[in-house]
Amino acid sequence: MNYDTITFDITDDIATVTLNRPEVMNALNTQMRAEITDAVREGGKSARVVVLTGEGKSFCSGQDLGDRANAANLDLERTLRDEYVPMLRAIYDCPVPTISAVNGAAAGAGANLALAADVVIATESAFFLQAFTRIGLIPDAGGTYYLPRQIGLAKAMGAALFADKITARQADDWGMIYEAVPDARFVDHWKSRALHLAKGPTAAYQRVKQSIRESFDNTLEDQLALEAKLQGQCGQTRDFKEGVVAFLEKRPAQYEGR
Repeated sequence: MNYDTITFDITDDIATVTLNRPEVMNALNTQMRAEITDAVREGGKSARVVVLTGEGKSFCSGQDLGDRANAANLDLERTLRDEYVPMLRAIYDCPVPTISAVNGAAAGAGANLALAADVVIATESAFFLQAFTRIGLIPDAGGTYYLPRQIGLAKAMGAALFADKITARQADDWGMIYEAVPDARFVDHWKSRALHLAKGPTAAYQRVKQSIRESFDNTLEDQLALEAKLQGQCGQTRDFKEGVVAFLEKRPAQYEGR
């Protein structure tokens, strides 16, 4: 599969989508958004975990405003509706776990692209920046959805209004991301995390994602009923039976995936 703005690889059941425009800090243009959407969907069908990361020193600097002619005529509502929404839905709806391996600056829509993944792992030198108000905009690409849920109303509002840099260590402390990792260990670490998920019980992971997401809109009774339903489905899988046998035999489980 050939792409121009990203690279795509599947190894050991890990689909790695690498944003590959380092000369512009992996800024998002129309083609890149379409290619990310396609690659994430393919990874969700062909692999057991999907990883998003960036080439070079940045993860993603957000919307590409470098092309002044296109930037001046940019229809933001159409661009968000027709280009960002499919990309973000591809990540959200991915049937396998998704990881953002944030290797550097994640700004504007790039920050919120990172936060769209199930798990965010950042190198300690990385930072997150809701840069939108610096150019007279509001956070988009899902930022107003993810931030309040991850860090609470007060910090989400401050991050959006002040457009301050949030270091990876701060983001970790605030609960915005799962973990910040020393730069020297970053690549080996996220690959190890991805491999752990790729070898895990994919059917259970799907239901983990569903149950945690639906909890925000459910009453306790609704959530307990959902847990019972999804747990019943998990209990019918080969993975559950294999997990129990492996536990009793004191050996690693060999999960078959879907």
